[in-house]
Amino acid sequence: MNELNANFDEPWKEAIADYFEDFLIFFFPEVHSLIDWSKPPQSLDKELQQITAAADTGKRLADKLFQVWLLDNRIVWILIHIEVQSQYESDFSKRMYIYNYRAFDLYEKPVISLAVLGDERVSWRPNSYGYAFDGCAVSFTFPIVKLLDYETRYSELEQNTNPFAVMVMAHLKTKATTGKPTEREQWKWRLVRGLYERGYNRESIVRLFQLIDVMMTLPSELQYSFNQKVERFEEEQKMPLLSNIELRAIERGLQQGLEQGLEQGLQQGLQQGTKQNLKANIISLLQKRFETIPPELLESLNNLDDVSRLQELLLETISVNSVAEFALLLPQK
Repeated sequence: MNELNANFDEPWKEAIADYFEDFLIFFFPEVHSLIDWSKPPQSLDKELQQITAAADTGKRLADKLFQVWLLDNRIVWILIHIEVQSQYESDFSKRMYIYNYRAFDLYEKPVISLAVLGDERVSWRPNSYGYAFDGCAVSFTFPIVKLLDYETRYSELEQNTNPFAVMVMAHLKTKATTGKPTEREQWKWRLVRGLYERGYNRESIVRLFQLIDVMMTLPSELQYSFNQKVERFEEEQKMPLLSNIELRAIERGLQQGLEQGLEQGLQQGLQQGTKQNLKANIISLLQKRFETIPPELLESLNNLDDVSRLQELLLETISVNSVAEFALLLPQK
């Protein structure tokens, strides 16, 4: 059974974009209390790209930049850094400082920098940067949260209805199950089932399901088992909220892939996990639409390693009228 690399960056970035106010309430309540929420925050993706490009640090994080209005009508930018995979990075504080002063230098806007550390090194808690020389001194500090701190508060997270309680649980269990795909599948199912018990509306259940599904990657056979559990649960509970989730997630993911650069797409496409996920999604969709799949079709699909062709077949899976019609699209022996 192949182990897949977890995907942390995209789910975190999308969760912050979707639930920005909830993010501040959960992690940085002091900052949240300063903002006039009657004026909707504005996401500044183009400005963020210019800031990070100008900084030239050689590394990109799951960063987000927002413009907000404070209660005293001042405009402030909030620059959020998510460091989720590194064990340790000696230049992290310096990079925080560079992004902060580059934002101010380029746009002359006050910037609040915040950091979420999702690594596995308990003692690594960078929250300042500075230097001094011959009477000249620079000092920069920034608030941080450490996701590992929530491990001892897991029961609290299970009772908390903030979407970022779910994100933290998914993150911690994804980290804890590295190299343990069966255990990860069990935790993934527990987290998804718990979405129904939190009183979320349909839209939130669908969205959080997507984020968990992307983060907690599974080998194709376990992803297939997971999808079956979801379907059975829906039937038992008579709550068909997730019937179109996978299709929507696939369509959204493919659209994002088309918008990404060719080089990045090729790098991702060469990863075995991408192939396995595409195959698992094709199989799941075919079963949802037509119930039974001939063994020879599964064999042909499993022997196909061309990522571009698998992406094309995934789109075809949505529109074909029968399994036989889909089989004609596969390489013939």
